[in-house]
Amino acid sequence: MNDILERVTGESDFIKKILGKLPGFRGYVEREDRRNADKLLRESIAERFESLWHRISSLQKEAISNGEIEKIDDLESSAIKLRQFIDRIKTASYGYAGFFDVIKVNTEELNAIYQYDLQMLELEDEISRAIDNVETSFGTDGLPAAIRHLTNLSQSCLDIFNQRKEVIVKMEEPEIIEEMNPIQEIIKDENEEK
Repeated sequence: MNDILERVTGESDFIKKILGKLPGFRGYVEREDRRNADKLLRESIAERFESLWHRISSLQKEAISNGEIEKIDDLESSAIKLRQFIDRIKTASYGYAGFFDVIKVNTEELNAIYQYDLQMLELEDEISRAIDNVETSFGTDGLPAAIRHLTNLSQSCLDIFNQRKEVIVKMEEPEIIEEMNPIQEIIKDENEEK
């Protein structure tokens, strides 16, 4: 019974977590809401990460002020990755048509998209903490490690966005993808086992 409950509530958990970070998000289940939900999500993420990018630029200025000019290139690597992520999320030109046009979306693919959306939103907090760590590490031996961590997280943003993109692009196939109600799917699985 717990397995059934987990499968039914799994998708709503992703949505609840996203809603906690992005009020007004309605999800992708309803076809007519998909474009607006995606636009809201991408604009919000881009805006939030834009402020993080500005913080990294400020860190570069601080590095110059502190005489740690050799760290500017390292910080620039992180800034460039974050800028690429922001630009990609703002201008995603991949074929959203498949995702927006199918009547129903496969639950597994929908959950994958929600998962990537949530990961992108959660990375905002992680990157903010990493920037805080770089700020407090100026003048210490921990600065190179703090900058490497920030750069790795910035790369993670690009990686997660690309993985999300792959899921959406796969949905471009011309056939209509049907979604089963999670309860119907469980009952079907149980009937097949008998």
